Amino acid sequence: MSKRSNTHVAADLNKTQNKDAPTLLVVISGPSGVGKDAVVERMKRLPRPWRFIVTATTRLKRPMERDGVDYLFMTPPQFAALLAQDGFLEHATVYGHSYGVPRVQVEQALASGKDAIVKTDVQGAATIRKQAPGALLIFLVPPHMAELERRLRERKSETAEEVERRIRTAAEEMARQPEFDYVVVNHTGRLEQTVEEIEGIIAKEKERQRVPSPLMGEGEDRGEAHSKRSSSPSDLAR
Repeated sequence: MSKRSNTHVAADLNKTQNKDAPTLLVVISGPSGVGKDAVVERMKRLPRPWRFIVTATTRLKRPMERDGVDYLFMTPPQFAALLAQDGFLEHATVYGHSYGVPRVQVEQALASGKDAIVKTDVQGAATIRKQAPGALLIFLVPPHMAELERRLRERKSETAEEVERRIRTAAEEMARQPEFDYVVVNHTGRLEQTVEEIEGIIAKEKERQRVPSPLMGEGEDRGEAHSKRSSSPSDLAR
């Protein structure tokens, strides 16, 4: 798989995405504090054929968060029961709490012809790549680490010890950018630009799968080439 790190693709907001293009499983990831929540919330405002997957978690609900909208808040026994039923596409324990991407939501989205948008941490993105090799992985990064640290400290949703742990983890996660298909810089105050770039990436990948590349090798089957990025419910390994 070719890596397209630090690629900037401008979105044409006036262009309607082709309804015949294959569906995609799109993963938005990046270190804690990079702005994944804000980016996804802004993406939800766009009139696009996207289904946003709601992550399940056992952590406590923060002020202003909505159950079933921002997260599916579960008790540890509820989470364990769904896990036992193979109900998660990926799951992990992060900072002492369980998180998981409900498999049925992804399957329903792809089966209905919509792109499934998943927001997850770096560890979760790596697991999804194993479960669904055709997934499109996008890594959000801050303009610099000092800015990421500032964002984490200003959230005031964790203890000082938890913030320090997140900062250390973020530094480690930044080194995993080569594992992703695209890297997008989420500049402070430029949320619209970030979302435009992500929209452009998705549109580009869908068009690339719809129209075979003239550079495709002679020995490469067209169906095989298309399957590299498109996703369907049957592609999700169990």
